[in-house]
Amino acid sequence: MNRHVLTVNLKDDPAIIAAYRRYHRDVWPEVLQSLRQSGVQRMDIHLLGRRIVMVVEMSDGLDYRAAFAAHAASSHRVIEWERLMRSLQEPSADAQAGEWWAAMEPVFHLDDQEPAIARLVESARPS
Repeated sequence: MNRHVLTVNLKDDPAIIAAYRRYHRDVWPEVLQSLRQSGVQRMDIHLLGRRIVMVVEMSDGLDYRAAFAAHAASSHRVIEWERLMRSLQEPSADAQAGEWWAAMEPVFHLDDQEPAIARLVESARPS
């Protein structure tokens, strides 16, 4: 499984932010089914102000961009959902040209860190 963290902004309008929350309390079943069929194993969306952060875990070997493109074109209902969501969003100012959901750079993973005690023990060993 591989994880990606993406971000986009909602338009700066309290009514739009409220609408986004409402839609995500009751996501259309066709959207959920399509995401799963495209290889999404897990998806979490977080909101702070108007900044959205999505954490998505994909089946091994799948490129999230290709999977999301297939998802977005999978049915008329999903196309309708994606158009609706896009009408509420705008790219982050930090996004690359042409990028809607911007990929965030991973800078730290706790699981990748060797415990501090192991480093101390290793450094105390004679060479």
